[in-house]
Amino acid sequence: MRVLGLDIGDRRVGIAVSDETGTIAGPHGVYTRRSLPEDAAHLAGLAQKLKAEAIVVGLPLNMDGTEGEQARRTRGLAQAVAEEARLPVHYVDERLTSAEANRAMIEGGLSRRARREQSDALSAVLILQAWLDRTKAPA
Repeated sequence: MRVLGLDIGDRRVGIAVSDETGTIAGPHGVYTRRSLPEDAAHLAGLAQKLKAEAIVVGLPLNMDGTEGEQARRTRGLAQAVAEEARLPVHYVDERLTSAEANRAMIEGGLSRRARREQSDALSAVLILQAWLDRTKAPA
């Protein structure tokens, strides 16, 4: 089962996709946002092109676990994409995902510029992989 992973921000959306078995997540780039209708159409089209069967979205919760304004905006785009693509959407708590992605890139020796360009896609990979690991049936 191929799954699309999204790290939705105000300006960019990091994109990840799983392998066909739904085991490993990999980066698929970054989309620069335009407007809600354009964003939903583009991301739904990508889900269909990749033959995704589900969408996983990082939900930016507050540190106390509550949902704030950013989480509401994230849910808005996620729902629009899911409706247009006619796919189920699943949410993953993404608190500290960006910090984890940045730490991994620093340890990997990436320059500040390279980290800025790749952090959204890597965050999407971490979000999707967390969901894949959590939902994978034990052998």
